[in-house]
Amino acid sequence: MNDGNQLKKFAGASQYVLDDELAKIVNITMALEMPLLLKGEPGTGKTMLAHAIAEALDMRLIVLNVKSSLKLIDSLYQYDTLTRLNDSRFGDSQRDVSNIEEYIRMGKIGQAFVSDERVVLLIDEIDKADTDFQDDMLDILDQMHFDIIEIDKTVKAKHRPVVIITSNAKKDLSDPFLGRCNFHHIAFPEPDMMKEIVRVHFPDIDKELLDSAVHTLYRLREIKNIEKKPATRELINWIRALKSDPDFKIKDLIKGHVPYLGVLFKKSPDLFIAQKAVGHFRM
Repeated sequence: MNDGNQLKKFAGASQYVLDDELAKIVNITMALEMPLLLKGEPGTGKTMLAHAIAEALDMRLIVLNVKSSLKLIDSLYQYDTLTRLNDSRFGDSQRDVSNIEEYIRMGKIGQAFVSDERVVLLIDEIDKADTDFQDDMLDILDQMHFDIIEIDKTVKAKHRPVVIITSNAKKDLSDPFLGRCNFHHIAFPEPDMMKEIVRVHFPDIDKELLDSAVHTLYRLREIKNIEKKPATRELINWIRALKSDPDFKIKDLIKGHVPYLGVLFKKSPDLFIAQKAVGHFRM
């Protein structure tokens, strides 16, 4: 397997604010050619990190969205028996029906392996999969090859992908799984860091709006009994909503009036609790 030239160092991207510790773990992970496991609450930028790495290093991004029903073999390849049957029955296809390989399609991991260039492979929300899926997947990523049993062929990776794995920590991952990854927990940003993140998305944002919006977010996150606290992506969308409303006035936000709570809270019980709590806000 040829991995080509050594990757240049990752130092952030146009839409991603990177702290020093995260930069170090990303770069050492690429140097060691190990998967990087990212944990943290939803909305803290785990998925966006993979996009940022791909952008900064000018690499293609392949995303495997893990579902509880996903089978490992489907992430490697699929044998399209139905299309082959139809081609055989109607005889109007350009494909050679006797050649099974023409009906093999690569899954997301398979696509990363057969790519002519090194790619970033994002395996998103691995905690949704069962333990066997997790461990067997890492076996494949360690070995950098898998077998297509229908045609007795071994697919070997042309280049070792940069593997980013995310988890929302809804289920514990096995010790063998954890032992084969580097790990970083992306904590929720402190207010000053959050302001930096917002400025990346809104370079010309009014300072008063920035300060008030970030202050309001952290007050909302302190409300008790909220299941899904608003995070960075909700804040960005909320500021976008505020800026697009010609009737919005910053002084109202400063006074404790919080519009568009439905942009910040996505669950009905959370929204109801927030609506009651905001009624008592005094800035």
